[in-house]
Amino acid sequence: MSPIVDLVRPLVISGPSGVGKSTLLTRLFADYPDRFGFSVSHTTRAPRPGEEDGRHYYFTTREKFRQLLDEGAFIEHAEFSGNYYGTSFMTVRQVSSTGRRCILDIEAQGVRQIKQTDLNPVYLFISPPSLTALRERLRGRGTESEASVAKRLATALKEIEYAQEGVHNYVIINDDLERAYDLFKRVALDEEIPGDSLPPLDD
Repeated sequence: MSPIVDLVRPLVISGPSGVGKSTLLTRLFADYPDRFGFSVSHTTRAPRPGEEDGRHYYFTTREKFRQLLDEGAFIEHAEFSGNYYGTSFMTVRQVSSTGRRCILDIEAQGVRQIKQTDLNPVYLFISPPSLTALRERLRGRGTESEASVAKRLATALKEIEYAQEGVHNYVIINDDLERAYDLFKRVALDEEIPGDSLPPLDD
């Protein structure tokens, strides 16, 4: 697969499940509908209520996903909670061809893979104020079992530890939605922002 060239520099967003990435992204796209394009990932998980194929994800089977993987279709891919996720070259090219900035919502495993490519994005990590706060957010969804919450928190801990290695250009702590969105918007619009510090992990 040939490398992606001549792109507006993409923005790679990562952060634990439940940290508020979807809320921030939804607001950004509503405020700037012509400035950004979302890289729609492929996944083998089942759609959640309200999710549309081709808009939120490309929902596919494990067999089809493996076929695409063998064909070199993905910039990055990961397995999370028993399901595959992948970002394809095709979706990033589709966004870039419109002149919009491509935004990718990626797990930490995928960030590691992208760093081995020539995509050269800006990396942004959205962090919870604490693991305790993240636990409460996940429980507040009402869609997660205690076992699922525990598994997501363990994954979140690994993601924050990886972020502490300084692999991201920016870190935003989502402790206040208005503040977090203001910083997020400025990063997305290519404005410099002061870097947040990652929260302690001893709670």
